[in-house]
Amino acid sequence: MARQLQIREALREAMNEEMRKDESVFLIGEEVAEYNGAYKVSQGMLDEFGPKRVIDTPIAELGFAGIATGAAMNGLKPIVEFMTFNFSLVAIDQIINASAKMNSMSGGQFGSPMVFRGPTGSAGQLGAQHSQAFENWFANCPGLKVVVLSNAYNAKGLLKSAIIDPDPVIFMESEQMYGFKHEVPEEEYYIPIGQANIQKAGTDVTLVSFGKMMRVAEEAVTALAEKGFLPTANKEHGIRSSQITQDDVDWADRVFYMDGGNERRLFAQFGKVSHAQRLSDYVDGANTVPNPGRCNDLSQHLRIVDMIVEAFPKINQELVDNT
Repeated sequence: MARQLQIREALREAMNEEMRKDESVFLIGEEVAEYNGAYKVSQGMLDEFGPKRVIDTPIAELGFAGIATGAAMNGLKPIVEFMTFNFSLVAIDQIINASAKMNSMSGGQFGSPMVFRGPTGSAGQLGAQHSQAFENWFANCPGLKVVVLSNAYNAKGLLKSAIIDPDPVIFMESEQMYGFKHEVPEEEYYIPIGQANIQKAGTDVTLVSFGKMMRVAEEAVTALAEKGFLPTANKEHGIRSSQITQDDVDWADRVFYMDGGNERRLFAQFGKVSHAQRLSDYVDGANTVPNPGRCNDLSQHLRIVDMIVEAFPKINQELVDNT
């Protein structure tokens, strides 16, 4: 039976369930304990698990990421919370050069079963230093798995899978989505990392995306349908889920992949021939500057659906002309 949960509640439920099962799992980060989490994701967890398993830290990302990496090497399963993944840059040496590489460099003698989680991407008028999307950075590092949630259902199922995964997982959320509600089953479930599912079915084109950009993809599906196209919206459960692209090419011939990076990229594939283009190659004013802080500038900067609808016919026609 399903009930409506906020994304923050689904994340909390996932951590609670895994921490009750396994005493080696613990949560560490800034304000996760006494303050119940900067976004109230860990509300009540200190009361249930105590200060040895829900650990407040100083503002020192490099330090507590290093502590967690060492703990993982010694058999524990840390969940590291970053207040925002913008701050993970302070800790990136521990993530990239220690956690991601430890299993390989030690010949399997030391594992790194841990989760680095927190919000990514723009959260409104927070300025350039708090509005960046780093999922593709981390996805380019061997040894890391990267997950970006898009609703409460996959937030819970994917986080539970990430916690029990033997490898380090980058688990990215959205500040703007913590209060969003979706149906979540009462019974326990896991969602495998690296798979994908169809959100909306169509016949003319497939839009592939992940995370908060799935909301944009769904809006774009509606806007394109009004122009006579019948798109499919696909959601990835891992940043390297490339198999979905080939499967969809086999039946739809047109696949467009979109992400929330700085240039709002839109990649196109037609038939068996790849043809990748950036959205900025087709639309005037596509973003090549940091996110602004002023409201009117930000709304122009983030006009992603309009840009997709404007670019799609141009890319589609170019693909047809080139075949």
